[in-house]
Amino acid sequence: MLDAATQGQLASYFERISQPIELIASLDDSSGAADIRELLTEIAAIAPEKITARFDGNFARKPSFQITRVGHDMGVHFAALPMGHEFTSLLLALLWAGGHPPKVEPEVIEQIQALEGDYDFTTWMSLTCHNCPDVVQALNLMAVLNPRVRHVAIDGGLFQAEVEARQIMAVPKTELGGADFASGRIELKEILAKIDTGAAAKEAAKLTEKAPYEVLIIGGGPAGAAAAVYAARKGIRTGIVAERFGGQTMDTLGIENFISVLETEGPKFAAALEAHVRHYGVDVITLQRVAKIVPAELPGGYATVTLENGAVLKGRTVILATGARWRNMNVPGEAEYRTKGVAYCPHCDGPLFKGKDVAVIGGGNSGVEAAIDLAGVVKSVTLLEFADQLKADQVLVDKLKSMPNVTIHVNAQTTEVVGDGSKMTGLRYKDRVSGTEHQLDLAGVFVQIGLVPNTEFLKGTVELSRFGEIVVDAKCHTNVPGIFGAGDVTTVPYKQIIIATGEGAKAALSAFDYLIRTPVAAA
Repeated sequence: MLDAATQGQLASYFERISQPIELIASLDDSSGAADIRELLTEIAAIAPEKITARFDGNFARKPSFQITRVGHDMGVHFAALPMGHEFTSLLLALLWAGGHPPKVEPEVIEQIQALEGDYDFTTWMSLTCHNCPDVVQALNLMAVLNPRVRHVAIDGGLFQAEVEARQIMAVPKTELGGADFASGRIELKEILAKIDTGAAAKEAAKLTEKAPYEVLIIGGGPAGAAAAVYAARKGIRTGIVAERFGGQTMDTLGIENFISVLETEGPKFAAALEAHVRHYGVDVITLQRVAKIVPAELPGGYATVTLENGAVLKGRTVILATGARWRNMNVPGEAEYRTKGVAYCPHCDGPLFKGKDVAVIGGGNSGVEAAIDLAGVVKSVTLLEFADQLKADQVLVDKLKSMPNVTIHVNAQTTEVVGDGSKMTGLRYKDRVSGTEHQLDLAGVFVQIGLVPNTEFLKGTVELSRFGEIVVDAKCHTNVPGIFGAGDVTTVPYKQIIIATGEGAKAALSAFDYLIRTPVAAA
């Protein structure tokens, strides 16, 4: 199960374990159970003086295993063979249970330990989902730190019958006490905010007390990160506020065109962005959305940025780098069946449709790449493109056309997602040339039709294009002095990571130029 190199790496990590731990497996006669037995046996053999494996567990869901400290009953369970993206989740759970301290702020640890009440979490995930580990790791940490928190991470591919019976069509999906808690990626602080009702007000008061910034950046994607690094290197007080660090890169599996980086994965790239920003002492505020911005009354004055939790931040300059989000089809049934067949991340949710018929909407690079990826997992893929030809790179189109289980329709206008009230069962489309209506029987559809700029909160504040993008000049100036724009959220063409980082750097340099040329306004 584990090659020699991996075992060597684990042996090095296990040196950090200071308290003995147990792996308690609850197994059946399935092949998955045999794999789990093999994995746990190999792990225990690496550090037998610190880790023991038992196979007499009686956990209801089988096959599964528990990770706990000897003499304790920690609520960390994997109903999975945690390889792939979840191997890191397994390693961290072992280290935390063994007494190795997590890289989490002390106040967050105290908040977890002080939680009152019993919390029984379940996370449905897939081993190819790059967003799932964040959820699994957050809940596992809570279960290690607080004995009243329980968490089981379930691989949907291992429990396919249960997935179908419960109609789970998108991961990660988190339940609390059997009821829906969250769909999609959710971070530790977000989880705590949802269950610790007094935390939000305390956080808002804490943020409002922060000193004003010389440069305040809104958005934590590549543009925002680059702006933060360039501003902080000027030696001025720099802050960045974002809903999540990494932006869209967190939803991107493979990145192969960022010059000097041959290939990487989106979450790894996002982590590198954040590490670079923090290296320069930038004040990073995450898990916050901006509600409105009030520009400074006078040049050199402070703009006011109000967050949705009520906190108020101030900055002499503001850089808007809020990026964009997936564009919806805006057809009947799409919203109703979102996460119930309508999906946007083929890497995350593709395994849930193994052996089934699905469609991909969009013939650009994203759509064609999604179709190629899905074709190796599902029974069949139908790609629908509105235009009269696919817009993806020719090498991708050639690859797609070579796959035997892919059907391509151009001039196809999707008109409706249909379902039975609980899940999607198909979609309707119209041939734009003949006008003929068609219906496809499908288990799922993956929407890949472009982006929408995140500028709703800016209407009436800065000039926006007819597409909702922030209008900027060659130096990233908006029409409001002291406010700048950068990245996918602006009118700059070609929405690419490397372009966004360049624009972020340019916006920071323009903001610095504004600061040194504009006297501070009298209070």
